[in-house]
Amino acid sequence: MVVVPPPSRSPTRDTGAAADVLRVANLGVRLDHIPILEDVSFHVRRGTTLAIVGPNGAGKTTLFRVLLGLVPHTGTVEWSGPVRIGYVPQNFVVTDVPITVRDFLGFKSEAGFEESLAAVGLGGAVLPKRLDVLSGGEMQRVLIAWAVLDRPNVLLFDEPTATVDIGSEDMLYESLNRLEKDTNITVFLITHDIHIASRYSDAVLALNRTVRFFGAPSRLSEPDLLMEIFGSGSGLAEHKHDFGARGFR
Repeated sequence: MVVVPPPSRSPTRDTGAAADVLRVANLGVRLDHIPILEDVSFHVRRGTTLAIVGPNGAGKTTLFRVLLGLVPHTGTVEWSGPVRIGYVPQNFVVTDVPITVRDFLGFKSEAGFEESLAAVGLGGAVLPKRLDVLSGGEMQRVLIAWAVLDRPNVLLFDEPTATVDIGSEDMLYESLNRLEKDTNITVFLITHDIHIASRYSDAVLALNRTVRFFGAPSRLSEPDLLMEIFGSGSGLAEHKHDFGARGFR
């Protein structure tokens, strides 16, 4: 987990900004003199979910690296802190390693396993199982349990269902939704699935090197907006679910 100290300057008096856990202004990132992100500005309210969408190479994972303090940048990234950040990577491959779920969680903490597992819909029966025998959905939920074990107040998820079968996706996102509601945690979610972004987020940030859209997830149903974000070839998955938007808070 990454712990980010509170900003040194005096907090703003604006009541809207006071509810924000993060404010980003004029963010820019260059790697080897190549612009990766330019003039990115957005804000995230505490206890909500922000879906981050955009085509491959749009700078989504780079944005996560900035939020984790791993990449130099211009502009401002201001947390309303202190902030404790948990991170769940896109891929975590385990093969032929005799490590149980209990062992894995024990690398981070000596207690609280069953509470963290229950938060993601898993029971204590999974503790003696080896990681390499878990299904994709079980593995991702164990990773989330690991991320919340030390009680972060911000979670970053980079394509959490990339290795999960479609039947397990809803269960995983329902777990995230339940975590947000029960703990007032703030969730940042990179996804390519338009329906997941619509159903499980409170706001959407669309990137393609710069901000193409920031607002209500219900707008993702507009063809002109999708063209603006992704161009002629849609880079957003469109699974056939009947999802309704949560709304933009």
